[in-house]
Amino acid sequence: MKVIRYPRRSDWDALLLRPELNVQDLRETVGKVLNDVKQRGDEAVLGYEEQFDRVCLSSLTVSKDEIAEAENLVPDDLKTAISLAAENIRTFHEAERFIPTKVETKPGVTCWQKAVPIEKVGLYIPGGTAPLFSTVLMLAIPARIAGCKEIVLCTPPNREGKVNPVILYAAKMAGVSRIFKAGGVQAIGAMAYGTESVPKVYKIFGPGNQYVQAAKQQVSLYDVAIDMPAGPSEVEVLADETANAAFVAADLLSQAEHGIDSQVLLVSTSEKLIKQVEQEVERQLDVLPRKEIAAKALENSRLILVHSMEEAMDMTNMYAPEHLIIEAKDYETLAEQVWNAGSVFLGSFSPESAGDYASGTNHTLPTKGYAKAYSGVNLDAFIRKITFQEITKDGLRTIGSAIETMASHEGLDAHRNAVTIRLKTR
Repeated sequence: MKVIRYPRRSDWDALLLRPELNVQDLRETVGKVLNDVKQRGDEAVLGYEEQFDRVCLSSLTVSKDEIAEAENLVPDDLKTAISLAAENIRTFHEAERFIPTKVETKPGVTCWQKAVPIEKVGLYIPGGTAPLFSTVLMLAIPARIAGCKEIVLCTPPNREGKVNPVILYAAKMAGVSRIFKAGGVQAIGAMAYGTESVPKVYKIFGPGNQYVQAAKQQVSLYDVAIDMPAGPSEVEVLADETANAAFVAADLLSQAEHGIDSQVLLVSTSEKLIKQVEQEVERQLDVLPRKEIAAKALENSRLILVHSMEEAMDMTNMYAPEHLIIEAKDYETLAEQVWNAGSVFLGSFSPESAGDYASGTNHTLPTKGYAKAYSGVNLDAFIRKITFQEITKDGLRTIGSAIETMASHEGLDAHRNAVTIRLKTR
């Protein structure tokens, strides 16, 4: 990891750059696959499963028998852990329910909102080296709380045509409606356009590699909504001299092991801590099973020494990390100064992995600086709000003149007349 000491503010933009992937080369490939799925449906998806996932499938649908079989393959201790996590996720997201309020903006003019669920949602769950069964809980539980009528899940099978049993178990527990064996771009296309097997959905959620993210962005232009734009995972640790170097190193490595394009930052006011963290990272990295992945990610990472916590907070808000861990003596005060972050972890005993699994907050978060404008997935992500208004005759008299004047000045006479014709009614 590269150590940067007291960088000038004019250098911050360059210093905080994320690793950039060349997506230009992806777009043509992704576009061809999406168009093929749109044209040929199941046949195309099955063909790409054979090409990309090296599996010859007779059907995309995961059967009830496969789900029942999977349940027997999940160890009891893992079932218990999943149950605890699901309970906490459910409790947190239940508390996000929208409470409608009727507002009388003027006498006789009443306005309100109603929250309605998105009827059909699609969840993409990666398989590969780290099958993210935790993401099933993070997406399906709030979708079920919101009242989505159909929750469709796509995930890649292994070369034997089987889906990871823990993914199937989590999906059943969380209330997923239907599960399909499809990965990558073809899965995104199937949910965006619909095939003979996979229903078309109205919004797609979930992480994935650069091809999946490129596919999500392409289909979002014309065909379906998506949760958010996203890039590789990232964490920033903000720490002072009171921080535990072993804890900080563990937090940095927990994010670095996600993938070679992940990024981790330590921003600190203590040079002593930075040196200790360097040593701890080397020590802990050496025993990690995913050592090579984490080591590659550390090449994109920085240990940054700053003069003050005020400067550290300015840098943090400029970076807008997906995950922010504040391990400093004044963490409560510093937390109030956070403007841009996906999810924040406060104090020495709040590791980022708690939010990834079991504290209750959602781990599907904006990356690549999108935390400046996007929220992480929450109950509202599965809901639309429809506004209503009811206006009495007296209420229209109260606001009618303003409507007529504004419509006239915009040159929209029919708008004005819709009010005028009513005001002339006895």
